[in-house]
Amino acid sequence: MTVDEGRRITITAIAQEAGVSVPTVSRVLNGRNDVAPQTRERVEELLRRHGYRRRAARPRAGASLIDLIFNDLDSPWAVEIIRGVEDVAHASGVGTVVSAIHRRSTSTRQWLQNLRTRATDGVILVASDLAPPVHAELRRLNVPMVLVDPAGVPHLDIPTIGATNWAGGLRATEHLLSLGHRRIGFIAGPPRLLCSRARLDGYRAALDAAGIPMCDQLIVPGDFYHESGYSGGAALLDLDEPPTAIFASSDQMAFGAYEAVRRRGLRVPDDVSVVGFDDLPEARWASPPLTTVRQPLAEMGLLAARTVLRLAGGEPLDTPRVELSTDLVVRDSSAPYPQR
Repeated sequence: MTVDEGRRITITAIAQEAGVSVPTVSRVLNGRNDVAPQTRERVEELLRRHGYRRRAARPRAGASLIDLIFNDLDSPWAVEIIRGVEDVAHASGVGTVVSAIHRRSTSTRQWLQNLRTRATDGVILVASDLAPPVHAELRRLNVPMVLVDPAGVPHLDIPTIGATNWAGGLRATEHLLSLGHRRIGFIAGPPRLLCSRARLDGYRAALDAAGIPMCDQLIVPGDFYHESGYSGGAALLDLDEPPTAIFASSDQMAFGAYEAVRRRGLRVPDDVSVVGFDDLPEARWASPPLTTVRQPLAEMGLLAARTVLRLAGGEPLDTPRVELSTDLVVRDSSAPYPQR
């Protein structure tokens, strides 16, 4: 795309021709040093060619911002991701705008409208499937994008930050198997999310490697929240042959399973072992402290912010796909198979 010489030259037009974001052009105009040399040279050449002259700045023009978008904000893991993004943003002198679109088209339209009125350095979308109209609009605005825990298969041109969910699911199940458990219930996350499917696949792989036949009754649906952990745990414990251990694919669902165990007059881990996934701060303070798979949520937010700022500055990425490692944290909620 090239700038039409017959119209007034704008920063937006320069950004579109250069293939960069509006904030990147603003950074060049303001003499900031956080722009890659090749990008700076390309933008400066276009500014000279089209004879751009700075006009009086409007309030917040060229402001440095990161838009951080969640489907919902009512989860402790969202706070951890925000914390990581904020650490980078604060150190870089960049503001953060946090939004929840609640998976509603009206919320998405409103967010896009707000985005058009401000100069954002880039957008971080968390657990999103990035609908085609949103993708197209962000591309039209030349706004860099990064996906954290993408819902579906991401576009090849969009960087993603995730965790080794399959390995985490495998390790959690192997841990319970090593304690002698053979009937291990699984409370799944939303099937639309890649991370949910990967954790379930890790669970299945561990059982298969141990030569334990799959039992569909031992897999129940969940949505990562406390209530589904309780209902899923209750369904598992009400089976004619209930599991001796439950692997919940989020800490919140594990806490819900705790409650299902308690309401049946049973104890964790004496009667039922429970393992979670996330290692939220409250996991260590639960009663008993929760054995869980640590997902580096704050680090994921930190890396996403660094990545989007590198893109905004026109810097190349080492790799567009990053998976941070998960680790099993053994506490007091898992114990050897109970001899009944």
